[in-house]
Amino acid sequence: MQIKTSPEFEQKMLASFSGMAEINSKIDTELFSKYNVKRGLRDIDGRGVLVGLTEIGEVHSYIVDENEMVPVPGRLMFRGIDINAIVNGFLAEDRFGFEETCYLLLFGNLPDQKELDDFLQLLSDYQRLPEYFARDMILRAPSKDIMNLLSRTVLALYSFDEEPDNTSVENVLRQCLHLIAWFPSLAVYAYQAFTHYFDDNSLVLHSPRRDLSIAENILHMLRANNSYTKLEAKLLDLALVLHAEHGGGNNSSFVTHVVTSSGTDTYAVIAAALGSLKGPRHGGANHKVVQMFEDIKQNISNWEDEEQIRVYLMKLLNNQAFDKKGLIYGIGHAVYSISDPRAVILKEHAAELAKEKGLEDEFMLYTRVEKLAPQVIGELRQMYKGVSANVDFYSGFVYRMLDIPPELFTPLFAVSRIVGWSAHRIEEIVNDGKILRPAYKSVSNQRKYIVMDER
Repeated sequence: MQIKTSPEFEQKMLASFSGMAEINSKIDTELFSKYNVKRGLRDIDGRGVLVGLTEIGEVHSYIVDENEMVPVPGRLMFRGIDINAIVNGFLAEDRFGFEETCYLLLFGNLPDQKELDDFLQLLSDYQRLPEYFARDMILRAPSKDIMNLLSRTVLALYSFDEEPDNTSVENVLRQCLHLIAWFPSLAVYAYQAFTHYFDDNSLVLHSPRRDLSIAENILHMLRANNSYTKLEAKLLDLALVLHAEHGGGNNSSFVTHVVTSSGTDTYAVIAAALGSLKGPRHGGANHKVVQMFEDIKQNISNWEDEEQIRVYLMKLLNNQAFDKKGLIYGIGHAVYSISDPRAVILKEHAAELAKEKGLEDEFMLYTRVEKLAPQVIGELRQMYKGVSANVDFYSGFVYRMLDIPPELFTPLFAVSRIVGWSAHRIEEIVNDGKILRPAYKSVSNQRKYIVMDER
């Protein structure tokens, strides 16, 4: 019988092993320049390394004039249609837009009324989870992290599929539509299990309704009394539209292409994309913005005093405030410099909800930080391009106004982005490209093997 070692022995060994792992994993930073390595798959001027083509989404943030990048206000296109036109279109007709956006991203064209009605009916048919799935896979194994539980439930759904490994376009589309329809329930039920088992709150599970939009169903299932205002549902729907797609180069969509190119199943691909989105450098950033603003509100006595705000922002950048990481969360983007069109749209409509909720003072604090942060960053940091507020800057505030718990911020991003991932997975399959395998150059020294007695 093997005797378990003491916790002290385990701690000592892990400390020793981790030290060795860290030392022997460190690469001389000068070597990256020597071998012209595009770290982050980006050039020194910030342009992404071209690794693929897509017709699904386009991110536009600069023009090239005489071989120089000239920043311009950011634009985002879904299947060639400007996101502003899409948003203005469904808002002008006073209807929800996320489902229409799903159709556009998946099938390449805007639906007419019959096509949209048929699509909505199919999503409604698909929205109920397999029998006992919520009980067995969510309630009996809750998680403190909703994104991890989402990944696990997606992988578990493989076992409920009669053709899980069939990668024909028709079968993959069926799988993706099921996942799009299931994700709201998976996310909300995972949160309800979390708050029941870890916060000792009452367990309330509401079934989705066929007559409600995806945004309405999220609020319907999340709230114990099922109630929500029209403005709340419309703003959540808008947030889902804005998060649905962001080109093939964002981390989780690129992961979708990479893993799809290996020939694996849909559930493995989406679970991998979820793992990417969870990271605080990607989908987890909106939660960080809200936490940062809570710290701002506690450390600034006058929210209208721009000098106080400026001093605090400098402390952030100098690793002296909040989490001491030297970051102003929600400011800056890998592609956008002058503006993120998603943030511009969300800010405009967040103002309306802030007025309804009596949070206008806090909204104005956000706008002051948005104005001052690029100035402070420009003073303290060397930058090859400008910075502006990104979509995470206002999305967390919107979610908080909707009384959505922080644990659901990133999962709601996933509820939306599953649409873009699905479109990119199908695009990768249809174009039947090679397995994605970029080059890594080994810079280790060659050594001889030493027998045990001579080490």
